[in-house]
Amino acid sequence: MNISTSQGLFEKAQKFIPGGVNSPVRAFRAVGGSPVFIKSAKGPYVYDEDGNEYIELINSWGPMILGHANELIQEAVSDAIQHSFSFGAPTRREVEMAELIVSMMPSVEKVRMVNSGTEATMSAIRVARGFTGRDKIIKFEGCYHGHGDSFLIAAGSGAVTFGTPDSPGVTKGVANDTLTAPYNDLAAVQQLVDANKNHIAALILEPVVGNMGCVLPAAGFLEGLRKICDEEGIVLIFDEVMTGFRLSKGGAQQRFGITPDLTTLGKIIGGGMPVGAYGGKAEIMNWVSPLGPVYQAGTLSGNPIAMAAGLTMLNYLNDHPEVYSQLETSGHRLTSGFSNSIAKLGLDYTINHIGSMYTLFFTDQQVTDFPSAKSSDLVLFGKYFHEMLNRGIYMGPSQFESMFLSTALTDAHIDRVIEANEESLKAALSL
Repeated sequence: MNISTSQGLFEKAQKFIPGGVNSPVRAFRAVGGSPVFIKSAKGPYVYDEDGNEYIELINSWGPMILGHANELIQEAVSDAIQHSFSFGAPTRREVEMAELIVSMMPSVEKVRMVNSGTEATMSAIRVARGFTGRDKIIKFEGCYHGHGDSFLIAAGSGAVTFGTPDSPGVTKGVANDTLTAPYNDLAAVQQLVDANKNHIAALILEPVVGNMGCVLPAAGFLEGLRKICDEEGIVLIFDEVMTGFRLSKGGAQQRFGITPDLTTLGKIIGGGMPVGAYGGKAEIMNWVSPLGPVYQAGTLSGNPIAMAAGLTMLNYLNDHPEVYSQLETSGHRLTSGFSNSIAKLGLDYTINHIGSMYTLFFTDQQVTDFPSAKSSDLVLFGKYFHEMLNRGIYMGPSQFESMFLSTALTDAHIDRVIEANEESLKAALSL
């Protein structure tokens, strides 16, 4: 076996790692074939163990907004490493990071650093329950908030029907406290609230969904949720792990002009290092230990290496607003090119796009929620994915994922992606 190749590494990995991967989507189960093992990345490119070069459209699921191995971030990490890797004690950078996040994110008055987006969402739910004295939460079909038990719940059949666990190991008791609504359906949310009066602690959602593909909120949807939560004393939580500091300097909440009570963050605030955070109104965050009774802790929270990378990233974004205009231009150029190719080939597929996030759905339906996303032709997507990979374009290996652009992509890179897209559509459909 040649373990210097992706195929060889995958065969070996399956002997020691469940499914051969450390996160399920990486296994290529949704598209078929064996996963590509990445050896290195720089700017807009990733390179696999077989020596292939790809233009990158995942960017580590969002954080590489400036492209891979950005020199400023590399320098910051290199400097921080000279002073040790972890202290388990307070550092100056933690304070600077908190101050910077509060200055950039409209809803955040106080913030607590953690180590992942999952940890951030779990902690936000806990503090919302402690603050309100209530047990239940509302989440939305197709929104992913990490692998915490409370979030792995499938929808029930109605407002008073409890959900069921999506995963073995999640108890029915946890499922009973999680209510699920269709995304973009205010009436369904109101029905859940009415049926569970004074029992709902929090409502959590991705303000722009990235985990059933890129799905945007309908006009008035976020405003309606804010109104319901205000009327019912429910803590509104925006999961901005993907959208925070990507869709604008102040995230989706700034872009849409809606202020949540709590916000969860990750990805970009670590500059590619493992990190997460949750923050919001001081009156809620003051319930977090040691100031308040809601316990949450972590030895590696505020890790000095992650803080060095994240501070460099956020300071750059804060000081260079032109990043966002560049990303807007790149996103428009790419999706306009895709639309032109789809029309040219006589196809009727859906492209959802906002800023530097997009998804091409293989369905003729407008994709506004999880059922419409699931109407996509998954077999065809798998063929298309491999055709793109063969043409040197590295995408997320699932129809139900958003792609993420970086500032490292030039017009020439984007034009190459557009050309590969048209060729891949033809090949996948054998046009």
